[in-house]
Amino acid sequence: MKLINHHLLNELSDQAKTSERRRKNLNYHYGDEDLLQRMLNAFEPATYVRPHRHISPAKREVFIVLRGKLLMLFFDDSGKVIQRQELDPEKGNYAVEIAPEEWHAAISLEKGTVVYEVKDGPYNPENDKQFAPWAPEEGSPEASVYLERLLSGKE
Repeated sequence: MKLINHHLLNELSDQAKTSERRRKNLNYHYGDEDLLQRMLNAFEPATYVRPHRHISPAKREVFIVLRGKLLMLFFDDSGKVIQRQELDPEKGNYAVEIAPEEWHAAISLEKGTVVYEVKDGPYNPENDKQFAPWAPEEGSPEASVYLERLLSGKE
């Protein structure tokens, strides 16, 4: 049994706060070859998840918010935001399932945000994500400017 409780969420959030990327995950799957990848993912504000999709091989992905608020953005092939969905358990928006070919990104709107993430496996870092060519790379100087534009809705 693997229990997810308040103590674990706090511990993971504390690790995310002090990490350079401002996020931290805890895997629940048994290895990269597991056909169902499961993890907790703690997101802090100002973390940048570069828009991407899971296309080759095609993989579905699900985010279930356990605590906090997460903004999910969906893009067309040119990088235009076509849908914004705030996940907030207090407003009754708990989760989103993402189709394999959907460009998407996640933005933390609140400190201590933690999601339970489920994705088709196996995991291979060589082909897990196709990053959007129109979005800046994580860690680049342009990434924080792009993130602010996305948050403002003036993308």
